[in-house]
Amino acid sequence: MSYQLKILHVNLTTGEILTETIQEKISKAFLGSRGINAKLLWDNVKPGIDPLGEDNVLIFGAGALSGTPAPCSGRTTVTCKSPATGLYLKTNVGGHWGAELRFAGFDHLVVYGKSPKPVYILIKDSRVEIKDASDLWGKDVRETTETLKSKENIPDLQVACIGPAGENLVKMAAIMCSIYNAAARGGAGAVMGSKNLKAVAVKGSGAIKYARPEEFGKVAVETREAVYNDSGAAGLHRFGTSGSTLPVNEIKAYPTKNFQRGHFEGAEKLSGNYLEDSGLLKRKVGCNGCVISCHRYNEVTAGKYTGSYAGGPEYETLSALGAGCGVDEVEAVLKANELCNILGMDTISVGAVIQWAMECFEKGVISKEEAGMDLSWGNGEAVVQLTRQIAYREGLGAVLAEGVKKAAEKIGQDSWKWAIEVKGLEQSRVETRSSNAYALAFAVNPRGADHLHTECYAEFGLSPEARAVIKEITGDEKYANPYLIEKRAEIVRWHEDCYAATDCLGFCAFSSTALYGVTPERMAKLYSAAFGIDMSEEELMEAGRRIVTLEKCFNVREGATRELDTAPYRLMHEELPERKGEGAILTKDKLDRMLDEYYELHNWDKATSWPKEETLKALGLENVAVELKKMNRLP
Repeated sequence: MSYQLKILHVNLTTGEILTETIQEKISKAFLGSRGINAKLLWDNVKPGIDPLGEDNVLIFGAGALSGTPAPCSGRTTVTCKSPATGLYLKTNVGGHWGAELRFAGFDHLVVYGKSPKPVYILIKDSRVEIKDASDLWGKDVRETTETLKSKENIPDLQVACIGPAGENLVKMAAIMCSIYNAAARGGAGAVMGSKNLKAVAVKGSGAIKYARPEEFGKVAVETREAVYNDSGAAGLHRFGTSGSTLPVNEIKAYPTKNFQRGHFEGAEKLSGNYLEDSGLLKRKVGCNGCVISCHRYNEVTAGKYTGSYAGGPEYETLSALGAGCGVDEVEAVLKANELCNILGMDTISVGAVIQWAMECFEKGVISKEEAGMDLSWGNGEAVVQLTRQIAYREGLGAVLAEGVKKAAEKIGQDSWKWAIEVKGLEQSRVETRSSNAYALAFAVNPRGADHLHTECYAEFGLSPEARAVIKEITGDEKYANPYLIEKRAEIVRWHEDCYAATDCLGFCAFSSTALYGVTPERMAKLYSAAFGIDMSEEELMEAGRRIVTLEKCFNVREGATRELDTAPYRLMHEELPERKGEGAILTKDKLDRMLDEYYELHNWDKATSWPKEETLKALGLENVAVELKKMNRLP
């Protein structure tokens, strides 16, 4: 007997609420979560719609194994058309919300239309209601979560909500789950705000059934042991992702002052080691089903930011709000992180737009009078003030709230040359001049430049497990070298497929593409045992490729071409000053060569980057081919 996934459809315009069971062939083709979200987005969003209009849909997809004993499987994918890029967006979040949705009997939630007034959706097992949220509008994430728990008299209610940034349609607004977990990138929080949807609160009391429970339990235990025993697991548990700060700084690849430099003198205070030694770290936190607990919780108990507390910060946050802005005052970074958490914003993008503004100030493009403050590098108080201004669209924050691409278009004077973005999304904190697989992955990422679509950490070969992965992909460990061009296309495509499957099943990417206990083979076995649908490793990876191709096609339907698969101007025209030779610059010629090999490997057209008709048919995407053909968007 197979387990069947269920979708909950809620229309905020009409008040209609429907449920749907997903057919087995769809489940096998798209796995769950991110994959089925991508199909729902393709089917329900027409090209050219306004991302902040009522024709956009907001789709939540719990991991297909979330709520089960499969280790690190508690993640949820949120999908919509991005207001930051006007293109495809999937953003992924941990916490406990996704598992709770499954306990309530649903795997996906699709939200349509727009409510005339603020509302929240309450899901209490099979009972679903659209309720008035007028009293919640204006509240921050902590206040909203606590108010809903009290109002519904459910202490362990799981809440996904927006803060003031989402209400104000800030293009980097996040959806916050379980308070401190963010579906951060691309502005999904603004889409939620545009629908006048303040929160989705869930309480489930059901149990998740498996088709073959003994088989599932055996593979789950084997997988958990493999994650535990990975050589990188202990460090990730102890220091979190910020344990990477010092090694990355040491190799001169730590983005500093808006990617002007690759080394930061104050990096020590932005490291996981310092957070632990200073006592700022109060405890380690895990998402549902996690066996690593890399998430952090910090409190500031001395100085002008006394009383600040929040989840995190991750490596990305410390880098974006710290070194990127030249700030080594970690307490200011923690305060800005707290504001991003409770006002509901992406720390990567907020840090990116602030450091861009600081460089504008350095170059005389923005004056102190125009900024309303001193934007010198290293001014932690300015970072804190601007973070709040962005959420409320006040002062210079109103310009920055549109994202760095549009801010540069408004300010002008060549400031686009130091706007570190691709497709309109601010680049995450990987120095892609010094890592070629990442550079390629960032360029082709359908949502813009970051590492959360294809994590190619293995190319550095920093562990025996990483080198083994590279050998499996390329045939030789010697390709575990981030400065090589050769085999980058193969490395990126394997990680794309693996990452997509990881998202679909709800696994944390750290367990499959940074640690390596969650292998494609184990994922296939777990899926087969859970759903009673036999799936080989090859079929699972092909499903990942089908999903990646469908996401690409969403952008093709919106008019995207090869020109959008690129890198920020600075990274292709300015050398890292601390490096000479290898890893100093990503040239256009280098990127073009990798792109050609990547498109060829996918059997996509090299001139346009568009998937070919034969490729789409081979992946079972015939309906996609028919629609693109009508639009003359097949090569």
